[in-house]
Amino acid sequence: MTKVTEQELQDKAVAPRVTKAHIDSLIVSANYFTAGDGYVGALTVSEEFNALPEDQRIVQPPEQLDLLTFCVIILKNGFTVTGESACASPENFDPEIGRKIAYENAYNKIWLLEGYLLKEQLSKV
Repeated sequence: MTKVTEQELQDKAVAPRVTKAHIDSLIVSANYFTAGDGYVGALTVSEEFNALPEDQRIVQPPEQLDLLTFCVIILKNGFTVTGESACASPENFDPEIGRKIAYENAYNKIWLLEGYLLKEQLSKV
């Protein structure tokens, strides 16, 4: 079975619905990082790390953390939505694919939130 297209949904719509254009209009930015990036960032601002002599401040996150990609989408109202993508084999890791999957996962959460909001609004009419 194939995926339903946005146009098919629009053609069948006879009542208010959430659209891709609406969701796209809510997004201010999409920000990406790996768990390894987060590990490095958290460690380098820690008091314990900064108390070490400079030549001992070596940061080497476990390489598995570099296979976990996060996307944080910031919405116009300041709310953040997250998505993630994990790769089982380091040999298959592709940063661009990881970002795309993490973005899709975050984006799909916005559909859910906006669907709930629309249903709430419609229930009060």
